[in-house]
Amino acid sequence: MNKTRFVVWTSTAIAASLLLSGCQVLTGYQQIDSAENAKVWTGKINPVAGEVNIACVGTYHCEIARIDQTRIIGSDTHEPLNPAMLVAMQEVNANGNRRTSNKHGQAPMAMDMTPLTHKKAIKIVPLSASAMLGLTNYYARVKPGKREVQVNFYPENNVGYVERFAMIHDFAEAGTYQLRAYQKKSSNNSGSLLDSASPEPLCVELYQGNSVERRFCKEVGAEHQGEFVETRVVKNVPAPAQSQLKTKVKARVL
Repeated sequence: MNKTRFVVWTSTAIAASLLLSGCQVLTGYQQIDSAENAKVWTGKINPVAGEVNIACVGTYHCEIARIDQTRIIGSDTHEPLNPAMLVAMQEVNANGNRRTSNKHGQAPMAMDMTPLTHKKAIKIVPLSASAMLGLTNYYARVKPGKREVQVNFYPENNVGYVERFAMIHDFAEAGTYQLRAYQKKSSNNSGSLLDSASPEPLCVELYQGNSVERRFCKEVGAEHQGEFVETRVVKNVPAPAQSQLKTKVKARVL
C-alpha cells in the first residue's frame, strides 16, 4: 500500500495589480528561477551547539508562522508576535564583553546567541532584508525534536497572495534546516496559451545542511486539487571507483 503523505496547503489569492513605471516586474515564479543559490536569499545563520535552526527561502518573502502550538510571525504584521522570542542585539565592548542596548551607538553590535534553556524554548533571529520592501526574513532556533512547522510563502510581490504550508518533521539532529520553495518544471508542455499563462506548480524541499530530506509538490489534478503531496527523494549513491570495478570483473573471470 502506498503510504504517500499528504500535506494540506491553503492558497489564498487576492486579485491585485502592481503598476510600476519604467521597469519590468518579475513574477514570484520567475524570481525563484533567478535565484541561482540560497545565499541570494539568506543571510548568515549562526548555529548554536545542540540546537536546530529552521529557515525558509525561495520566494519574494516567507515567514515561519507557527511552530507546534506557538505562533511565531504575524500574518498581518509580518513581525514576531512575542518580543521576548526575538534575539536581542548587544554592543560589544573593547574587552569583548557584551551588554544589551537599544541605542545605535558606534560600538560594534552582535546577536545574543545565548543557548536555549529548555525543550520548548523558541528564539527568532533576524536573517536578512526581504525582497519585499520593508519586511525582514527571520529564522527560528529550537531544541531537537519532533515539530509541526507552518510557513507562509509569498510567490508574488504581493502580501495578499500567500501559500500556506504545514508539515510535521522529526528534527532529531542539531543543525540547520531550510524549507526551499521552487517552481516545478513540467516535462509535458503543449505550448498552448493556457499552459503558458498558468504558472508551473510550486514545490518545497526540506534541506538538512546540503542534503534534501523531503520534497512536497503541489498537485494540479482534480483528486488533490490545492494540496501538496510528498514525493520520494532519491538519494545519490556514489559510483564505485574504477579499481573496485576491475577487481569485481577479475573475480568473476576467475
